[in-house]
Amino acid sequence: MSATRPAAETTDEDGTGRRPGTGRTAALLVLTALGALIPLLGPSAALHGTGEAAAPGVGGIGLLRAVLFAALSVPLGELFVRRLARRLPGAPPERPRSWAPFAAPAGFVAALALASVVSAGDLVPHSLGQIDVGGLYGSRDGRLALLEVNAFLLAGLCALSRRPAAQGWPLAAVVVAEALRAHPTTEHGPLTGSALTLVHLTCAALWTGGLPYALRTLRLWRGDPAGAALLGRYARVALVLLAAVTATGVCSALRRMPAATILNQLTTTAYGRTLLAKVVLVAVVALLALWARIRLRRAPDPLTAAVPARAEVIALGAAVAVSGLLTALPLPIRWT
Repeated sequence: MSATRPAAETTDEDGTGRRPGTGRTAALLVLTALGALIPLLGPSAALHGTGEAAAPGVGGIGLLRAVLFAALSVPLGELFVRRLARRLPGAPPERPRSWAPFAAPAGFVAALALASVVSAGDLVPHSLGQIDVGGLYGSRDGRLALLEVNAFLLAGLCALSRRPAAQGWPLAAVVVAEALRAHPTTEHGPLTGSALTLVHLTCAALWTGGLPYALRTLRLWRGDPAGAALLGRYARVALVLLAAVTATGVCSALRRMPAATILNQLTTTAYGRTLLAKVVLVAVVALLALWARIRLRRAPDPLTAAVPARAEVIALGAAVAVSGLLTALPLPIRWT
């Protein structure tokens, strides 16, 4: 069996090379379009029969947050897997083309649109006159929104520079800003909530963004044993990331829905229903990851593990879309 890599998948470290198959590109576009329907159509289903009212434009805001999370996950995951690959003895020097130069503009546009919502008093602006750019500097949420806009801009410049690893710093600033934004100072124990969100978002981004890049690297290294070694290393770290995401997610849910009321609110509130959908998706992802790990150990060809892993990527993408919707829905009532 030849170890020659397919020409359509050959790229170099600088990101040059031949284009991937149009079939995979079309499939990616279709899945992206379907994922966008989750935050756009999800609010009506989540709010149905709850008696709750969401802010105008909640679907659009949820979509923007999902895009922001995805734009954050892609480059962080790439940096994470590249670091794992560098530590592999005898690993091939080739790397898949980076998606970071495309993710940064998407994150910039999403952050800019969300900043315009903040400037209009947390309402979707319908004209340029409703956007108060100067007012962003006068509020905590406004300054955090501006920080995210500038951070994505800087991350994009770093991704195109000779030292793309430097984009890790502005991306870290986005994570911190999101953690602070999610927990206003009026909340009980905001620093605790921000710390939980910081760990949750960081681990989720590494996990979600790292798997697609690991699979692309595995395909590029087809026939080289380093591919199986890389996927195995990623799987071991992903197990730790999953544990951290689960633990911080449970703690955050209990802070917003006390244990005595959580079962009721999971089915009677929009936030609880969406959270339940996210939990189900994460459970599916965990089962797919376990299936991929078993196939990686038993199958002679590590590429066979890519089948459940690709399904895991799709489930992770759906989880990102649901997470974007979750941040836009009204918070549950904290019964005490």
